[in-house]
Amino acid sequence: MWARPRVSLIGLFATLLMAILPPSARGADDGTIPEHAVVLMYHQFGQADTPSTNIRLKQFDAHLDHLAAGGYQVWPLQRVVEHLTGGAPLPDRVVAITMDDAYASIHTHAYPRLKARGWPFTVFVATDGVDQEFPAYLDWGRIREMAAHGATFANHTASHDHLAERLPGEDSAAWRARVTADIRRGQERLTAELGTAPMLFAYPYGEFDTELANLVARMGYTAFGQQSGPIGRHSDRRALPRFPMAEAFGDAAEFAAKVATLPFPLAAVSPWDPTAALATNPPTLAVTLHPGPARLDALTCYASGQGAATVTWPDREGRRFAVRAALPLTGPRGRYNCTAPSPVAGRYFWYSHPWLVGRAPANRAGKVE
Repeated sequence: MWARPRVSLIGLFATLLMAILPPSARGADDGTIPEHAVVLMYHQFGQADTPSTNIRLKQFDAHLDHLAAGGYQVWPLQRVVEHLTGGAPLPDRVVAITMDDAYASIHTHAYPRLKARGWPFTVFVATDGVDQEFPAYLDWGRIREMAAHGATFANHTASHDHLAERLPGEDSAAWRARVTADIRRGQERLTAELGTAPMLFAYPYGEFDTELANLVARMGYTAFGQQSGPIGRHSDRRALPRFPMAEAFGDAAEFAAKVATLPFPLAAVSPWDPTAALATNPPTLAVTLHPGPARLDALTCYASGQGAATVTWPDREGRRFAVRAALPLTGPRGRYNCTAPSPVAGRYFWYSHPWLVGRAPANRAGKVE
């Protein structure tokens, strides 16, 4: 899991009452809302002994109630991807629900709640855990039951390994062969048990580098990380964001703010590769934006575990800014999160950039895009 900051990423949520109100109470959007969707990521449900990956059932119920009351449409993840990549119109307030690792509590707690509402969801399955009958995992029977009632099961590798790391003495060719086989094995197991599996992929631990992301893309997958934020037409299909949900950051006000977020119109991000932080820590991130309605005068960025980061404007006219943390990031994983208000009350633009800072895979330290 990502190490997550406990700072308020969009101020004190003082203006977020508007995000909690139903659409009829907020007024109509005026064309300043870019096409987008928000993808939520959960792991375990009602498992108090694992708070870092667990969502309390009271929290989860509040999330679902907010989506229903707020006029959100819950779509299958594959449908979201097809609309964003194929050019079909995407309405405002579309959400997709995902879960990683195939924990048994998905069937016990999440599935009955989502089935009762008729809402689809996607589970990214690390298939070795199912095949080896890990006690905390689903079995294939329960997976098939949920698949018959609107759930989708997608690839999270077979092994759930740290894919961006190289084994001792492993060269690039051997690493590519090992990772490719791991991903293919996960896809083959899903297809063998369910008859089909979408070309969707989630990186274990949310970890990737440029070489891994390009490999996954060449295999034909649309891939997802664990960095937060909404997705839009400018988002990179090699590593689309999702909002992680767990006990520490699953309260109602924070959830309402996140599902109402909008994607920055990204034109360029440098360095894109999260392993850049292995060579220079704290890293400097340069972001260039296409024209859009975000209030860049109020842009704020945060570094995980530190609070506000320094933002400079090398080219304000060109909508290019740079972000740098005050102190080195601590690992194994970190993020820079940036937000800016939109013209619509209570709705913020959001971009999160992941960094790998605690493990330097052999043959990769200092090699960035």
